[in-house]
Amino acid sequence: MMMKLRVQLHCKNLHEYLRELSPEILDRLFNHPATCLAVYRELPDLAKNYVMRMLFLEQPLPQAAVALWVKKDSQKDHDECVSVLAGLRLWHIQQLQGGLQGYILNPVFKDNLRIALLGGGKAWADEGSSLGPDRHARDIESLDRYAMERWEVILHFMVGSPSAAVSQDLAQLLVQAGLMKSESGEAPYITSAGFQFLLLDTASQLWYFTLQYLKTAQSRGMELVEILSFLFQLSFSTLGRDYSVEGMSESLLTFLQHLREFGLVFQRKRKSRRYYPTRLAITLAAGVTTNSSSSSSSSSSSSSNMGSTPGTGDAGFIVVETNYRIYAYTSSELQIALVALFSEMLYRFPNVVVAQVTRESVQQAIANGITAQQIIHFLRTRAHPVMLRQTPVLPSTITDQIRLWELERDRLQFTEGVLYNQFLSQADFEVLRDRAQGLDCLVWQDVAHRTMVVTPQGHSEVKRFWKRQKSHT
Repeated sequence: MMMKLRVQLHCKNLHEYLRELSPEILDRLFNHPATCLAVYRELPDLAKNYVMRMLFLEQPLPQAAVALWVKKDSQKDHDECVSVLAGLRLWHIQQLQGGLQGYILNPVFKDNLRIALLGGGKAWADEGSSLGPDRHARDIESLDRYAMERWEVILHFMVGSPSAAVSQDLAQLLVQAGLMKSESGEAPYITSAGFQFLLLDTASQLWYFTLQYLKTAQSRGMELVEILSFLFQLSFSTLGRDYSVEGMSESLLTFLQHLREFGLVFQRKRKSRRYYPTRLAITLAAGVTTNSSSSSSSSSSSSSNMGSTPGTGDAGFIVVETNYRIYAYTSSELQIALVALFSEMLYRFPNVVVAQVTRESVQQAIANGITAQQIIHFLRTRAHPVMLRQTPVLPSTITDQIRLWELERDRLQFTEGVLYNQFLSQADFEVLRDRAQGLDCLVWQDVAHRTMVVTPQGHSEVKRFWKRQKSHT
């Protein structure tokens, strides 16, 4: 039997995402100074140095000359930089006189990075000053509050809070991203990947979610280069300042409404002619510089005060006792809903909830795709400072029992297959069985009852072989 696959959430950083784009899209993206500056900002320090050395050179440099920029013991760092710069098409390889290979900066990237650093070119965004003073101006504190309220609505929806409602478009995006599942018209529910997503810090959550949105952008009839360039422009805007929507295409205006729902921009009304980027938008392009899977550690790029897990207040608020009781010292509806995903709620007080970890509650969570390791990781990373003083942080009776309850469910494992039976003779069965074994697609066989199961992938080939075999006999 096949082992059950566990979904591992992989949160790409900016460069990993850009490397996957086609060369044509990348070259069009580099036509925008904001994109060039955002890409440059996230380069390794040594790669930044290489770009600066070549920014004002018009002739290619021999590869051998570039290799001398580092000492021999730093060769590994040099190779990594060359790989990054070539992968992002920031460097082009050009033939020199005499047949030598040389490096030259991508001319489009070079020209637009110069504009970004030295000035010139078109204004990236129209400031709202042209519209006059805003009678409903928002200060930074209210923008931060608005952004987190909007983002938390999405997270509440994911954990099934009845009060949280999102647009149909957004609910569909959560399902397409694999963070939620929806079956036969029922309300969507959280998946294993969704639970890992909730354990990430806010900056990483936003970046991951934005990447999923960008994947579906072209199917929505949006221009990928246009909306990516706008996102990078937003990341260089000034917090607390308003900007005008004048000159925006219909596609960008639709995108602005989606950003409004995510909490990345504030717009008082849909038809308002000005918008305010929030802190979430300004820190977005630098959201993830290290891969985040099920870790909830803050991204090194995120310097904002929104890098922590939403709604927790203090990081540690959970006390776990050996009698399977959980005390969660929090008033955050989101964190309470997260605890409720794998435990049975007993009591609710103004600043604390009491829950019980039971076999049924854990197995229900596992049935929804949440793993025992994720539950233990959640409890450990949210452990109260009192719990952190003991070793191990969580009682081993609790962690062992949660793993055992998972193993209990995993004793039977399912794999898809196609059943072959009702053979007229033992010889027919053995011929087909041997063929399936030869193709390495035999899942199971019962010789006595002339029955076998093959994988769905191998079914067509086995079926063709059987037809040929019958036509010869």
